[in-house]
Amino acid sequence: MRKSKKSAIGVFIGLVLAAAAIAAVVIGYRIAEIEIKRATHPLMYSEYVEKYAEEYGMDKYVIYAAIKTESGFDPNAVSSTGARGLMQLMETSFDWVKFRLGDGEDVTFEDMFDPETNIRYGAYMLDYLNEYFGCTETASAAYFSGVGTVSEWVKDPEISSDGIHLDNIPSKNTAHYVNKIKNALDAYYELYATERK
Repeated sequence: MRKSKKSAIGVFIGLVLAAAAIAAVVIGYRIAEIEIKRATHPLMYSEYVEKYAEEYGMDKYVIYAAIKTESGFDPNAVSSTGARGLMQLMETSFDWVKFRLGDGEDVTFEDMFDPETNIRYGAYMLDYLNEYFGCTETASAAYFSGVGTVSEWVKDPEISSDGIHLDNIPSKNTAHYVNKIKNALDAYYELYATERK
């Protein structure tokens, strides 16, 4: 009887230790997963991101998600189509934002390599698109494909049932881009936000 009682206690202790080891591995894995996600979704250029998010009254995590998706936080990034900087503005978009902001001749397209100027212009553009379309995902599609294209899409009931949200994005590249923005935004909220806007 004593042997079986000691055996049962030994088995119980073994099970408790095994459960503790499994829990430690799971917790360690989750911590590592979070640290990897933080490394791939940084809060770089936060001084500028927060400044212009506040100035334009927009969600700073939308700006971070755009920078992450557009350039991977490389201020010297240049796309195959000529978009420049952290938020990858094209020259036509730069000219339009420059006009809207009333910036003089001293600001040039070369300034899109300057992190603050690029974030100022890119955040302005995103804020405008969010106001215009009323939906972050639709605004993201317009940031990628252009206002004219997306304006046509939201008028088509086969693409947008409510004239705001894109139920079916006809461009595979745009759909992929919008999905990347959504995933990045979800990651930023998961990692850093106490509540979602």
